[in-house]
Amino acid sequence: MPSPTQRALTAVPENFRPFLVKHRKLVKFLVVGGTCFVLTMLINFALKMTVFEAKPLVALTIATVIATGVSYVLNRQWSFRAAGKQREAVLFVVVSALAVGVNDLPLAASRYLFDLREPHVTHFTQEVADFLSGMILGTLLAMVFRYWAMNRFVFTRLSERVNTAEQGRATERV
Repeated sequence: MPSPTQRALTAVPENFRPFLVKHRKLVKFLVVGGTCFVLTMLINFALKMTVFEAKPLVALTIATVIATGVSYVLNRQWSFRAAGKQREAVLFVVVSALAVGVNDLPLAASRYLFDLREPHVTHFTQEVADFLSGMILGTLLAMVFRYWAMNRFVFTRLSERVNTAEQGRATERV
């Protein structure tokens, strides 16, 4: 029986399949990231519309932390599939804490450095600025940071196995 990934590949045009297979770890990371982005957005808006209406940075931080927990499980079980140890979990928490800060920086700058908040701007402008700075720019910056840091510091065992396998294939071709 084919895996869910293999079934999904059958839906992709044949000329794109080699690229997706070659970069499967990145593709899986982006799928997990997209899922967690939607989760973050939903939680963030729910918190902003209820208990943290006046504290958008707190709402975004809480939403990001919850989605980060989901991201760990999905990345650990699917994207990276590394044989992990306690050290991996600790490093994941450290990288994720730094990434939450990276994610929050554009929103903090938008709100408190550039004063894109009421009464300086309309409520609509404030919400658009919050979305663009916190959800879009912040998420993009944090995603790039997380991907680099997860490969470099957290899920290194898989990277080592992939590099060893690639070197073996290169040696066979020579």
